[in-house]
Amino acid sequence: MHLYTIITIIVSLAAAFGYINHRFIRLPGTIGIMVLSLLSSLILVFAGKWMPDLFYSVTEMVKALDFYKLLINMMLSFLLFAGAIHINAARLRKERIPVITLATAGTIISTFLVGILVYFLFKWFGRPIDIIYCMLFGALISPTDPIAVLGILKKANIPDSLEMKISGESLFNDGIGVVIFLTLLEIAREGAGNVSGLEIGLLFLREAGGGILYGMLLGYISFMLLRSVDNYQVEVLITLAIVMGGYSLANTLHISGPLAMVVAGIITGNRAKELGMSDMTRDYLGKFWELTDEILNAILFLLIGLEMLVVKIDQRIMIMGIICVFIVLLSRWVSVAFPVFFLRRIVHFERHAITMLTWGGLRGGISVALALSLPEHMFRNEFVAITYIIVIFSIAVQGLTVGKLAKKLNVCLPTQIK
Repeated sequence: MHLYTIITIIVSLAAAFGYINHRFIRLPGTIGIMVLSLLSSLILVFAGKWMPDLFYSVTEMVKALDFYKLLINMMLSFLLFAGAIHINAARLRKERIPVITLATAGTIISTFLVGILVYFLFKWFGRPIDIIYCMLFGALISPTDPIAVLGILKKANIPDSLEMKISGESLFNDGIGVVIFLTLLEIAREGAGNVSGLEIGLLFLREAGGGILYGMLLGYISFMLLRSVDNYQVEVLITLAIVMGGYSLANTLHISGPLAMVVAGIITGNRAKELGMSDMTRDYLGKFWELTDEILNAILFLLIGLEMLVVKIDQRIMIMGIICVFIVLLSRWVSVAFPVFFLRRIVHFERHAITMLTWGGLRGGISVALALSLPEHMFRNEFVAITYIIVIFSIAVQGLTVGKLAKKLNVCLPTQIK
């Protein structure tokens, strides 16, 4: 099947599911599309006995799309930039201490806690595996997905300060999580004894620090170029070039492209919008990236649903996956509670902030993509299946209830409570 045909089918399905959801089901857009995609996958699985040719064709189409390359190398740059361009830098600056702490220390704590607990879980089920592989799983499942989080928070009606803590952390811990994952993957490949602590530190510094500095450079290049012209078509093209060319160069330089896109997006969305654009350009640019975000989100969540056709889940993996849902939630709670406990003296946290940060920390396509990137000998099949179970629970259950939880805990803005 040709690539254009596959893309046509995917976009058409996303449009159809989006229409059905908006017209009849009325779930949040991306969640509704994913639920319909999951149901379609289940129907295809059961109908496969009577329509094997159709089941085979759809399964081959899903396999032909390399989910890791599609998301990490193509879609992620657009999604992160689109999310970051709408972030208010002044509000982010006020919340910088909790955002940075949760994105770094919180992700590291969660990675190690998940890794240790999963190590004992596999041992308990009679399938002991090396601790480094469990740490890899901890690294890929710990980052909260900004793609999932930002879409849900738009309708949660929580205070701006709490929304900024959750969304800001999710944007940055995505990049940090990918860096931690790549660092641990290098250790797993080379062997712990063959990689020194200095090499690990330098690798992390190059990926994370280099990504942030590079993102600042991209952001200011974007600002200078946008300020020098007054033509919205050209200015939209400039931002596209910054995202596509900038992300590709980041991969070539072996620095964090996700972190670079977040930083470049924040600078473009604030300094460039305020000082380098006319009102017309500001309007067109905002709508262009908002529409891009919506379309790619719809496609991404459709693909998450369709991945069910190629994920192998047996009874034992199902039980382990359900247990891992609670392991990940517990680890998320600990990784949030520790930083909040120490930061309360200098930072204001809203009522029930720990609960909201825990339950609002959704996992999404990035975790699935990273799991799919694992080599076979690193227990790829088991981790992909468990990751898939956690992601489905996170989006379908946590995503649908985070707004209701905020109202029940009286976290929502008073004017929004009915």
